[in-house]
Amino acid sequence: MKTLFGLANSLAAAFLLIVSLSAGAEPIGAINTESIVRNDSANWLSYGKDYKEQRYSELDQINVGNVAKLGLAWSFDTDFNRGLEATPIVVDGVIYLTGNWSVVYALDARDGQLLWKYDPKVPKEWAKMACCDVVNRGVAVYEGKIIFGTLDARLIALDATTGKPVWETSTADLSAYPYTITGAPRVAKGKVFIGNGGAEYGVRGYVSAYDVDTGAQLWRFYTVPANPADGFESEAMARAAETWTGKWWEYGGGGTVWDAIVYDDELDQLYIGVGNGSPWDAKVRSPEGGDNLYLSSIVALNPDSGEYIWHYQETPAESWDYTATQHIMLADMAVAGEQRKVIWHAPKNGFFFVIDRHTGELISAEPYAEVNWASHYDLATGRPVEADKARYRDGAEVIRPSALGAHNWQAMAYSPQTGLVYIPAIGSLFEYNSVEEYLHQWGQWNVGVYLKQGSVVDPILAQLLTQKLVQGSLLAWDPVKQQAAWQVPHKLTWNGGLLATAGGLVFQGSAEGEVLAFRADNGDKVWSFDARTGVMAPPVSYEVDGEQYVTVLAGWGGTFGLTAGLERDVAPPPSRVLTFRLSANGVLPENPLKQLHEPPARLTSEETVLTKGRDLYYAYCAACHGTEVISNGAIPDLRHLPTAFHNSFNAIVLDGMMSKAGMVGFSDVLTEDDAYALHAYILERANVDRELRAQSSWWTTLKTWLFSLVATVMSLLM
Repeated sequence: MKTLFGLANSLAAAFLLIVSLSAGAEPIGAINTESIVRNDSANWLSYGKDYKEQRYSELDQINVGNVAKLGLAWSFDTDFNRGLEATPIVVDGVIYLTGNWSVVYALDARDGQLLWKYDPKVPKEWAKMACCDVVNRGVAVYEGKIIFGTLDARLIALDATTGKPVWETSTADLSAYPYTITGAPRVAKGKVFIGNGGAEYGVRGYVSAYDVDTGAQLWRFYTVPANPADGFESEAMARAAETWTGKWWEYGGGGTVWDAIVYDDELDQLYIGVGNGSPWDAKVRSPEGGDNLYLSSIVALNPDSGEYIWHYQETPAESWDYTATQHIMLADMAVAGEQRKVIWHAPKNGFFFVIDRHTGELISAEPYAEVNWASHYDLATGRPVEADKARYRDGAEVIRPSALGAHNWQAMAYSPQTGLVYIPAIGSLFEYNSVEEYLHQWGQWNVGVYLKQGSVVDPILAQLLTQKLVQGSLLAWDPVKQQAAWQVPHKLTWNGGLLATAGGLVFQGSAEGEVLAFRADNGDKVWSFDARTGVMAPPVSYEVDGEQYVTVLAGWGGTFGLTAGLERDVAPPPSRVLTFRLSANGVLPENPLKQLHEPPARLTSEETVLTKGRDLYYAYCAACHGTEVISNGAIPDLRHLPTAFHNSFNAIVLDGMMSKAGMVGFSDVLTEDDAYALHAYILERANVDRELRAQSSWWTTLKTWLFSLVATVMSLLM
């Protein structure tokens, strides 16, 4: 068996070498900082294509005039059916990507044939520590290595031709803190830069640099200070500590660098986007006030040493999960008649920022989505002018945008043809309300606000409210005028990342299950493809043998996909790689049917028990199993479980009988009485669903129409 495996790897290596030589391009072993700066139009060498991360392909074979002829060239099924978020890296006819559980795939870019696969064997139990699904946003390629992070916070380098490990290092002490990695590493100057996730669980954020040849840690920059009694790692941390109060370090502080990391080859600076506070509510973590540096900031670092250069804090004393980890884009633009090097940034808080890359000076900030937490930014101070109700000091307040943000991890794109930045924008709201008594629990969500919203009895109304109160769009934004050029609404909020091309097109996936192409100049939809599942990941484009391809990963999940309570008529298909070219005519198989098991009878109708069960469900279950116990199907829908699961409820929920499958036990935070209340609430929702399915079709149709009207009115009022 080992001999066959070795032969297969040797053949794969030989194939990759032949591909590189026949393409006449730079072989993968020579890809380095200079290669990424040169930005070869035929390949996609880095997360954002090059270091500017503008996600613009110079290829124009597929264009406005012929995009209607675009068809499926090939598809590749991954091993799981969860959310896919990765940006594929394409080098000389080979695609490298990550799927669920941090598995890495190398595919032939011409036909999708698997060349090799590497499974880092992430313990399924660690999925509980991932706030937002078992996703990964991709690999980095550098000097013949494929480098990626794992859900359990390891950094691994593989040989690009064989998929065999070159080195592996742990980036965190998991015995002390529940860190994860879902972001794609960036590589420059022989260094791998990576951050981590875990702010909701109470970790302390940082970004680190590792040697690309050995995996040795070179430096680490913490984003929030630790206990002052232990001293500070740098002057930057000492200054930051002056902006915190109380005993924030006991709660971790947050500030994880879970996505945006950008190297500026022109100024030789590294920019990081820093995440939210832990817990969210600043009144808990820093009770006497303070800005809480460097939360929700862009920080510029020396890439060689990790030393602080400058920062700009977009959301001082953040209290809404308004991260600054969203896509950082580098550009040159005229400001008051002067050409300046800038950052374009559209973070969660709903304002589009133009920031000077030399100094961190705020140039402008204008709302690109509906916001009510602040009216504007004072350019003299660089600070937001907050609304009186923004910090929900006196009780619950409905705030826009929600914790989902006005823009999340889905990548933006820029077209030099139009001068527009394209944003996967979100219109959303959330009722923020501080918890009455904060209890910090290791390994659990610790946000300091109530996650449950108003109770909705009917699943149809719950889904319609989600669709009306949380809506996504493709927004074309003029960064010079700081205003929208055009906007295309989507039915659902969780629209996909973006690609702009020299063919005058913008490509995007949608939560409704389509891959779409729009005219970059006016937003007209000119092509679509039924992906049979939600598409969140950003597309890329490449050229092989004179033909242009567009590739995107299709798989429904992530934060919104898991929690939204959006039910589908069929089960989710395997998560896939979809690749398109002109005149292709491939088709996808039909999705599998969803299995519905009839639930046991209700345990109780006692309202106090059901209310307690709902509270516990939202505290410990909803992040994976969905709002109002409505799952997307990739994670089991608890309303439709076989009776055997209900018979073993305590063994599963308390004792962790299914830990190896990712469902860990909660006996450290739940009692048997808690489990009874939780089970009662789940069975209540299951029986409500069964009764609604038994209703006649005409009544269901009428009710859907009436509820849609109610949801529309509520969205206008809120």
